[in-house]
Amino acid sequence: MGLILICLAAMLWGTTGTVSVLIAQQATVSPLLIGYWRLVFALPIFWLWYGYNKRHNGPGFVHKRPWPSNAQRLPLIAMGLCMAGYQVFYFAAVPYVGVAMTAMVAICSSPLIIALLAVAFLGETLTRRLRIALVLGITGTILLIAQPDALAVNGGRFLLGVVLALGAAFSYGGYAILAKAMVGQMDGIAIATYSFTVAALALTPTLVLQPSLDVWFRALPFLLYLGLITSSLGYGLYMLGIRHTAATTAGIAVLIEPLSATLLGLFAFKEPMGWSSLFGALLLLLGILYAQTASAQTANQPHLSKK
Repeated sequence: MGLILICLAAMLWGTTGTVSVLIAQQATVSPLLIGYWRLVFALPIFWLWYGYNKRHNGPGFVHKRPWPSNAQRLPLIAMGLCMAGYQVFYFAAVPYVGVAMTAMVAICSSPLIIALLAVAFLGETLTRRLRIALVLGITGTILLIAQPDALAVNGGRFLLGVVLALGAAFSYGGYAILAKAMVGQMDGIAIATYSFTVAALALTPTLVLQPSLDVWFRALPFLLYLGLITSSLGYGLYMLGIRHTAATTAGIAVLIEPLSATLLGLFAFKEPMGWSSLFGALLLLLGILYAQTASAQTANQPHLSKK
């Protein structure tokens, strides 16, 4: 069930790129500001969701304190900074290498980063099945979203863009690992609520890029969608799913994000999908299924903690 929730979250995240394009068509809004407002609009839903769980002792609710303990505050702040960092690095990379290359570097490298961090800090075992699933998933994603035209970028701009995209991957990887470490101590929605609050505060300086009111109101419906659907619902599902899913397996499952984006472009905007993309989609799905079998195989095996 946990893996299904994470896949649903990734499918919602896959609509982000299309909505960002629609924003660009309607209004001129800084990508960094888009990242800020999606966090801000997600916060009311998270706080209401958290309050409901706390009052009604919702499923899996384990956070009984009104506020996080001293030991929990630092990881939550770190998660918030990772979320803010992801917004900054990802959107800063786009002008240098384009959307396709940024997505390919950030999305394809994050499962590897998560796998390595999970082994180092969570005591997870990178089994042979998971290694095969990683290879299948990453190869499939590259074939799915790689565009030859996007590779026609050279010089220092290309290198800087790749470094920024890798920064986004490390930021997401850090968030995922900290989320997995925290879900045993706090309610998942509480974790998302506090971490998104920190992230929004960290990105508040981007308000200096705020456009005129008429421009902002043209973008408002899309910003609301990004905040309410892709952020609050998407990350809410992710936090509920990560409690029952190994971090490495979750990292592979979120590769479904570019697949959902590709299918959205195919059916909603009649964007072409070549044979390489179809083969990539097949490999990606095989990787996710293989990761699920690997997760099921090790579900009853105890994890060894790092000393």
